[in-house]
Amino acid sequence: MIRTDDPRQTSLLAAFEAVEQPDHPADGSLAMAPEVCAALARAIKDCPLSRAEIAARMSDLTGEAISEHMLNKWTSRSSDGWRFPFEYAAAFEVATGSQALQLLLARKRGALIMTPKDGRDAEIGRAQRELKEAQRRLHALLGGGR
Repeated sequence: MIRTDDPRQTSLLAAFEAVEQPDHPADGSLAMAPEVCAALARAIKDCPLSRAEIAARMSDLTGEAISEHMLNKWTSRSSDGWRFPFEYAAAFEVATGSQALQLLLARKRGALIMTPKDGRDAEIGRAQRELKEAQRRLHALLGGGR
């Protein structure tokens, strides 16, 4: 039988449960224009595609014309009036192979992003915890400790 109560083992589920959404974020704490620009720029830099290729892929994914010029404006902090449209976030992440925008939003909201594997691991951890508790109850009902 595999022991699951080794204190040296960290619990994936505990890590997910430890994150709480702030009930009352401080005024101004959710302003994130510079962080969005930085996240976009980092994702583009880390992507093997050129800006033109990213824009073309986003255009294909959204069915709308997105240009390299638009990407440049969205990533420039000095381009007043040019904000990255949220409706393009998924297409941007697919085109760049990044999770930069969803991770930024999750961080601002006190949440975590889980992949399907992470979710499965969390469910396994929950099931193990529930099994351990059921075993304790069964042991107590059977008169454990005699």
